[in-house]
Amino acid sequence: MDNEKPFWQVKELSQLSPQEWESLCDGCGKCCLHKLQDEETDELVFTSISCQYLDTDNCHCRVYPKRKEYVPDCLNLNASSLAEMHTWLPNTCAYRLLYEGKSLPSWHPLVCGDTQIIHLQHISVRDKAISELLVGKDDWEDYII
Repeated sequence: MDNEKPFWQVKELSQLSPQEWESLCDGCGKCCLHKLQDEETDELVFTSISCQYLDTDNCHCRVYPKRKEYVPDCLNLNASSLAEMHTWLPNTCAYRLLYEGKSLPSWHPLVCGDTQIIHLQHISVRDKAISELLVGKDDWEDYII
C-alpha cells in the first residue's frame, strides 16, 4: 500500500514545479470572470461576465500561453503574488485554498481524478458566463452574482 501523500500536501506552493502549479487549476473558469470593486468599501464582487478569451464550454482560456499579450492586466498568478491576489480568487480556488492552509475539495480533479465533475456539480462557469463582448461596460452591475 502506497502511503505517499500528494505533492500539494507536502510541498509549499513556492516549491511546486510548473507542471504541478498548473495542475492545481480545477478548470472552473471563475478567475476569468470580471470583478467589480466598490470604491468606498473596497468590497469585491464577481460578475457573470467572462473575458472574451474564455471558452465557456470547457472553461479554459483560448489564448492561455499568450494571454498577457492579449489582455495585459490578466491575472498572472504565482506563489509570490498570492499574498496580494488571493482575495481576488474565488473561495473554491485551489491556489487560494492551499495558500490559506485548507484542503482541496473532493470534487477537485487532483482528488477525484475526473475533470468533468466540476461541471457536472455546477461549480464551474459553464452555462453561467457571458462574454464581455456581449455586455456594455455600463451594464456590468446588472451581472453581479
